[in-house]
Amino acid sequence: MFVQASQKSYTYEKINKNKFAIKNALKALGKKNFSLIVHGGSFPSLDGEDTGYGSPNSNGAKALIDFASGIFDSIQLGPSGKTKSIDSSPYTSTIFSNNPMFIDLKQLTQDKWGKILSLKTYNDIVSKNPKLNSGETAYSYAYKAYDSALKEAYQNFTNSNLNDLKEEFEIYKKRNEYWLLSDSLYEALSVEHNNDYWPNWENNLDKNLFNPKNDEQKAAADFRIKELKNKYSDIIDNYAFNQFVVSKQNCETKDYALQKGIKMIADRQVAFSDRDTWAYQSVFLEGWMLGCPPDYFSEDGQAWGFPVINPDTMFNDDGSLGKGGELLKRLYSKMFKENQGGIRIDHIVGLIDPWVYKAGKKPKIEEGASRLFSSPEHPELSRFAIAKMENLNLDVKQDSEKRVINLTDEQIQKYGAMIEKIVIASAIENGLDKNAIVCEDLGTLTNPVAAVLNRYELLGMRLTQFVVAEDPNHAYRCKNIESNCWAMVGTHDNEPLYFWAKKLVNTQDAILHCQNLVDDLWSEANPNIKNALVDKLSKDCKFLTLTKFVEIFASRAINIQVFFSDLLGLNKIYNKPGTSGDQNWCLRIPNNFIDFYIEQLNKNEGLNLFNVLKLAMEARGAEFANLNSQIIKNLDII
Repeated sequence: MFVQASQKSYTYEKINKNKFAIKNALKALGKKNFSLIVHGGSFPSLDGEDTGYGSPNSNGAKALIDFASGIFDSIQLGPSGKTKSIDSSPYTSTIFSNNPMFIDLKQLTQDKWGKILSLKTYNDIVSKNPKLNSGETAYSYAYKAYDSALKEAYQNFTNSNLNDLKEEFEIYKKRNEYWLLSDSLYEALSVEHNNDYWPNWENNLDKNLFNPKNDEQKAAADFRIKELKNKYSDIIDNYAFNQFVVSKQNCETKDYALQKGIKMIADRQVAFSDRDTWAYQSVFLEGWMLGCPPDYFSEDGQAWGFPVINPDTMFNDDGSLGKGGELLKRLYSKMFKENQGGIRIDHIVGLIDPWVYKAGKKPKIEEGASRLFSSPEHPELSRFAIAKMENLNLDVKQDSEKRVINLTDEQIQKYGAMIEKIVIASAIENGLDKNAIVCEDLGTLTNPVAAVLNRYELLGMRLTQFVVAEDPNHAYRCKNIESNCWAMVGTHDNEPLYFWAKKLVNTQDAILHCQNLVDDLWSEANPNIKNALVDKLSKDCKFLTLTKFVEIFASRAINIQVFFSDLLGLNKIYNKPGTSGDQNWCLRIPNNFIDFYIEQLNKNEGLNLFNVLKLAMEARGAEFANLNSQIIKNLDII
C-alpha cells in the first residue's frame, strides 16, 4: 500500500477480459459517468482506410468504441460543425451544418450507397495521404480531397436509381430547411464571389440576404434567393447531400455506440462561424464582440471576434422567445435530440455573464469593454444590466469576478433565463434533464455565473492541473472537489498531464503540490511513509502523473473525463491556443492504438486504470476496506 504498483505485462486480451473489474471499481468509488474525450478528426483509422482525417463514423471509430465499451460509458466529442478551408479549429465551425469531412468515404464505395464513390478515387486519397499512419491529420490535403470525392459521389447519386435514398434525401431537406437553406446558399455565394468570407463580398444585397431592413429589401432578397437557387442548383443540392450523408452516418454510429453502452456527448462552442454570422446578423448586437477580460495570461484580454446575441432579441415582452431565443432553442433542441449523452457547453460564462468589447478595439476596460449584463455604470451597456449599482463592489475593478455581489433571487433568475428557458427546456423536451448539461466553467467564474450554476444545480468542471497549491480551499484540490461535477486532469486545451508533471518535478513548487496530494490521499499513513511519498512524487514525473490520476478517481466527483492523449500516454500537444495552420488541432489516436496503448502500459505510461483504481480505493481507506477487498484483488489479478 502507498507505493506504485509493481510492473506487470499487459496484453489486450487481459485488459478486455478484466473490464468487469474496472467497472466494479468505478461503481464502488461512486463514479456515475466515465467519459473519453475524442474530437471527431482525432478518431483512428483502420489499415488501408486513412484518408488524412479522422471520423467518428469510420471503421476505426467503431474499433475505438469496441475498445472503450465496458469501461467508458460516453465519448465527449468536439464541436461537429463544418470548418473553413483555412482554419481547422472545430471551435469556429458552423452551428447547424455538420463537418462533411466526418463522412466515412469508405461506405460510399459500398453497395449500401450504390458505390457512388469509385474505389479508385478512394484508394488514391488514402495512398496519397501525406500523413499516412503518422497519428496526425493532413487537414489541407483532406479538405480538398473530400471536396472532390463528394462532388463525384453526388453526381453519381443524382444519376443513380437509388430511389429509396433519394426519397429519404428529399424528406431530410424539407425537415431541415430552416438552417440548410442559408448554409447552402452561402456555399453558392462563396463560388459567386470567389471568396468564402462574406465581409469581402462586393454585393451588399448578398451580404444582407437574410438581414433585410424593410419590405423593399425583403422583396429584393427573395428574388435574389430564387435567382441563386436556379443558377447554383447543383452546388446547393450537393451541399445538402453532404449534410444528408453525414447526418445519416452519424445516426448509425450513435446507434452502434448505444448498443455497446456508449453515449455521445456533443460540444457547443461559444462561437458562431462566418456562415452563421452572415445568416443570423439580425440577432447579433451590432458593433460588439465576445471575448475575455485582461488576466494573468493576457494583459490585453482575448479578442475572440465572435458576435454577441442582442439581448433585445432573446425574449419578447410577454416572456416568449424572440428571434435570437428561437435560434438558440432550435440549435439546442437539435443537439440534444442527436446526442443522448448530452451537451458540453464551452465557456458557460459567455451565456450567463459575457465579457464584450467594441469591434475594432481591445477587450480592455479603458477601451469600452465590460460585462454585458453586469455594467449598470456603462454608458452604452447599462440598458442591458441585470445588476444594479447597489449590487457592485466598487472597491474592485470592473473585470473582477467579485465585482457583482448580493444578487436577489429575481436577478439570478434573469441571469439564468437563457439556461432555464432554452438549454434546460431543450434537454427536457428531448427526454433528458439538466444532468445532461456539462458546463465548461474553467477560468474566471463571476458571482452571477456561480449563482446560476448553483441555482439550477448544473455540473461544472474541476481541472486538477489548475489547482492553486497555496490555497487549502481551492476548488480543484482533491479534498474540496464536490460530488456534483466533472473531474479531469486536462482538456483539449491543456498539455498532456505527463508534461505538467515533468515541468513540476524537482522544483520548489513540487513540494507543496505533492504534500497536498499526500495529505488528501493518504492522510492516515504514518509520517515516515508520507514524507517518503512526498519525496518520491516531487522527483518522479511518472509517479506524479499516476498519482494525479488517482486524485480524480479518489475524489468525491461522480463524473470523470479523460482526454485521449492522457489515456494513451500520447505525449504530444493537441491544441496550442493562438496557433493556426495544419500543425494545430492535428493530433489523432494512432491507427494501431491498441498495440500503442499496451506498449505504453508496459513502459508505465498512460492511464493504467488497474493501478489507478486500486490506489484510489486504498486512498479512501477504512471507508472501503471491507467492501472492496475483493475488487482490489480482482484489479491485482492482471
